[in-house]
Amino acid sequence: MEGVLQMKNKLAALKGNVFYGVGAIGLDLSYGLFYNWLAKYMTDILHLNKRFLLLLTPIARIWDGINDPMMGVIVDQTNTKFGRYKPWVIFGSCTNAIVLTLIFLTPSVFDLNGGIGIYIYMAILYVLWGMTNTTADIPYWSMIPSFTSDPGERNMLATIARTFSGLGQGIITIASPLVYSWFSRTTDSAGNKVYDVYSYRYWAMICAVLLIGFSVLSMAKIKEVNHIKSDEKFSFKKIFKIIKDNDQLQVFMVFAAISNTGWYMISGVAAYYFDVVVGNPDEQSLFSAFGAVGSILGLAIIPVMTKFTTKRRTYQFSLALSFVGYVLMGIGGWAMDSAVVLGIGYLIGSTGMASMFIAQTIFLADIVDYGEVKMGYRAESGTFSMKGFLQKMAYTIETIILFAGLDITKYDENLHAANAIGVKNAINSMMFIVPAVCVLLSLIIYTARFKLHGKFMDDVTAEVTRRREAREEKLAQGEQT
Repeated sequence: MEGVLQMKNKLAALKGNVFYGVGAIGLDLSYGLFYNWLAKYMTDILHLNKRFLLLLTPIARIWDGINDPMMGVIVDQTNTKFGRYKPWVIFGSCTNAIVLTLIFLTPSVFDLNGGIGIYIYMAILYVLWGMTNTTADIPYWSMIPSFTSDPGERNMLATIARTFSGLGQGIITIASPLVYSWFSRTTDSAGNKVYDVYSYRYWAMICAVLLIGFSVLSMAKIKEVNHIKSDEKFSFKKIFKIIKDNDQLQVFMVFAAISNTGWYMISGVAAYYFDVVVGNPDEQSLFSAFGAVGSILGLAIIPVMTKFTTKRRTYQFSLALSFVGYVLMGIGGWAMDSAVVLGIGYLIGSTGMASMFIAQTIFLADIVDYGEVKMGYRAESGTFSMKGFLQKMAYTIETIILFAGLDITKYDENLHAANAIGVKNAINSMMFIVPAVCVLLSLIIYTARFKLHGKFMDDVTAEVTRRREAREEKLAQGEQT
């Protein structure tokens, strides 16, 4: 009877974990569409000046530097009958879906070839997308350390969530080129479909509806656990103090931002690479399929390798695998002009990246625990707000490199594959060289400076568990009296 009860509890826990993960699908549909395709939309459809785009992304990140930590502390202070996190996830998802639709629903009254109205419209919505994404993303990922302090359970929960996150990304990367061709009403001189405003518009609407649907389903099916409500008020001084006092958060911010930049370079430049260098944008779907397979394989790295080696070595292996894959991509895509070698390289690189992203989520949970021991209080959402902010910073670095490269080499969105050789070389460099350098540099910094592993991390976990048990015992005694 006891065995049956344990089995039911395990199945119930697995069901809760799966429904938690479902929420990541919708978030990553919006995330992937924004980060993988918005640059191409703004340059090729809206014809926005590339120097304006060079200014837009850093300015938006300055506001994110204020907004993201603020949202983290607001979540920490939330206490409703529906829970701490769920109301924010649903509200953020709904508002983010609206903004996503409006971004790609460019009003026809604006001049698409340089009118000031479209610049103002896109600048406002660009910032609003980041704010609404933050409203959903931070509370969603902040749930993980509150569920359990057991490292194995955290690994499983993060893996499941990242699995569904990868599914959302996979849908965007594989389906987008095909959907764009299907919705397109425009053809070139040879009769081939060309991505137009309708391609982007209708696909954005579909993704927005799915974002809301998956988020509502996820939050409706999970139950929040008990939390320790934070009574501390928001202040930038506190946020700066969290970062200043948590040396491992500082190290994480550096190596995570660099490695994420490498990943975003590939996903952001790929649309230009297949359009300008390869000359067939639809081939990006097959290329992305290799990446999707790699992302699936990467989910097994941490659960398998941590059975016979350390989390530290597993993460190092993940980054090294990504580096090898990116080098192979360069050989296949630039030196050999081989789609097969290019695809295999992307499969290998994506395998390492998928494992890397899971590990980074786990690292943040460890950093929260380390911060509690070191600083005397938990800052779950404040710490996890760094995840979204770092991803946006990585995207900003990627877009600065991208738009600067396109501007310097005089990229012409109307020429497509007929662009000058200098443009193609710049795109090749951004597609293959920059990502490999970023991953290698991140590996070096992680190995040299990150110390949350081995006996040191075991001691941190034991101390956090002791403190949690003491709080629960005190709470129980208070209820009895």
